[in-house]
Parts: sequence; structure tokens; C-alpha cells
Amino acid sequence: MKAFFKRNPYWGICIAVIVLVSAYWTLWATDRYVSRTVVVLESPQLASPDVSMSSILGGGGGSSDLLLLREHLLSVDMLRRAQETLDLREHYSGHGDFFSRLRDPDVPIEDLHQYYQSRVKIDMDEYAQVLKIEVQAYTPEFAHQLASLLLEAGEEHMNEMGQRLAEEQVRFLEQQLGRLSERLDVARADLLDYQNEHGLVSPTNTVESLNQVVGTLEGELARLQARRSALGSFQSAQSSEMVRVESEIRALREQIDQERDRLAQATGDSLNRISSEYQTLELRAQFAQETYSSAMSALENTRIEAARTLKQVSVLQSPVFPEYAVEPRRLYNATVFGILALFVTFILNMIVLIVRDHKD
Repeated sequence: MKAFFKRNPYWGICIAVIVLVSAYWTLWATDRYVSRTVVVLESPQLASPDVSMSSILGGGGGSSDLLLLREHLLSVDMLRRAQETLDLREHYSGHGDFFSRLRDPDVPIEDLHQYYQSRVKIDMDEYAQVLKIEVQAYTPEFAHQLASLLLEAGEEHMNEMGQRLAEEQVRFLEQQLGRLSERLDVARADLLDYQNEHGLVSPTNTVESLNQVVGTLEGELARLQARRSALGSFQSAQSSEMVRVESEIRALREQIDQERDRLAQATGDSLNRISSEYQTLELRAQFAQETYSSAMSALENTRIEAARTLKQVSVLQSPVFPEYAVEPRRLYNATVFGILALFVTFILNMIVLIVRDHKD
């Protein structure tokens, strides 16, 4: 045996290292308690119209929300909150063996964050859309407390992140709604002032009525002209009947000209000009009304979306209060290390033998 180790010192080193590492895992490594929990993100299922702010701004899917939650739980911000609440530095530096504990309680935040990520593991099941959280600590109480804190902080963060954008949208739409309300009031006031100034409720209807009057008068004029032609065939122009018809024709023509002047003339307050200006003011008022209604609808839709952005961290499995230590996996770790050490030593020994053969 001694001769074998002399010829192959690598195997001796390998056996010694395996013995030392196995002794560490089996005799020295400190027990760690594991608290596990499984969570899923849920949103309120509220009915919403087809056109909503979500269709304009888009929204994140379930996977993206879970990834955001996972990144937050593993972030430095979460570490700082856990430190303020539970004092991670004191716990992880005051317990554990030399290799597993936090060696210096005053390490920089970067080193503490790296150690934190070695003790908090979060895996996402993309098929089931759930997060599996695993917290390791040196006491069952601390493991359970840290896992519970992660659940509470994760729900608060997701709600705060979703509500921040929704509140900004609602605030913006409320400001726009106030401006549109003022614009609508001004447009309505202008319309009422114009109606009062010209004494007309609807100039457009008045124009239509006058057109009907002119049409009726022109029909009566045509009838009288036909009668005058008929009378001229057997009566003189000085006859009383002809004089009366001519008088009626002149009166109708004057009346028609007067009504046409009311409808249209180059200057003055003609009804066609009044009607055109009135229609412009009416269109402005209608546009202001439609814009205001659209803004109100958008505001209500955004408020609905604000409620939909609330995220509830639903617990499928509550944080387990561990009753015995499951970490480290002593036999597994020692076995895996032994196999790897033997494999590496075998490869190294083969290389040495090949080099010796080439030298010979």
C-alpha cells in the first residue's frame, strides 16, 4: 500500500481530501433548518369594457409578474428590509461553522447580498405559474420568520408597483377632465349667448321654415301669373280683375324678395350667415361634449384597471415551521464530493502516466 501511494501520490492526496471533507460534512457542518412556501399571484377578475386603458398601455402577463416578484425578493432592497426587521447579520454571523456562517457581521452590503442569495432560493414553475420559496437558517424560528416576511413584502411591493402607474393615469385623466369640463362650459355659454343675441333658438330651423315660406309664395305667384295670362286673353289691362291680379302679383314678389333678403344678403344679419355661425358654435359644443364624455369613460375604465392591477400573493403552502434540520445533506454531499475527487484524480493520474510513457 505504501509503495502504491509512493508511486501514485495523487491517490494518497485524493483519499486524504475525501476523508477530511467527509469528516466535515458528517461531524462539523452545522445543521440548517429550511422553511418552504409556495405562492401564486392573483388579480381581481373584474369585467371591463372592450376599450380600456389596458388595451392602450398594455399589461404584464402572469410569468412576467412572477419574475418581477422573484427579482424583488432576491434584491438588495429586500435584503435591507429583512436586515432592519430580523437582523440577518447577527443571526447568520452568530451561528454556524466556520465555512457556512457569515464570517464578519460588518461585511459590505455586496458580500451580505451574495450570502443572502445562498440562503434564500426562489424557483419559478413556469408550467404551474407558481413561486417556490426556500429559506435556510440556523434556527427554525428564524427560517419561518424570514419566509413569512418575504411573503408580506412581496405582496406589498407588487401592489405598490401596480398602483403607482394606475394612480398617475387617474391623476392625469382627472386633470384633463377638468380642462375639458371648462371647455364644454365655455362652448355652451357661447352658444346660449349667440341664441340670446339674435333671438333665435335654432337659426337652422328658422332658415328651413323661411325656405318653405318662400316656396309657398313662389307657388302662389305662379298661380296668379297663370291667371293673369288667362284673363289677358279676354280682358283689357285696365279691367278691375286684371288690376287686382297685378296688385297681388307685385305684393307676392315684394314679399318673396323680402324673405330672400332675410335668408341671404351681402351685408347685415342675414339668416344664412347667422345659421352658419350658429352651426359652427353648435359643432364646437358637440365636440366638447363628446370629448368630455370620452374622457369620463376613459377615467372610469382606468379606475377599473387600477383595481385590476392589485396583486394578491395567494399562499398555496404556508411557510413551514421546520421541526428538524434538512440541510446540509451530509451523506449526499460527501458522496458527490468523493466521486468527483476520484474522477479528477483518475484523469490526472492518466495524464501523468501518458507523459511518463512519452518520456520513456
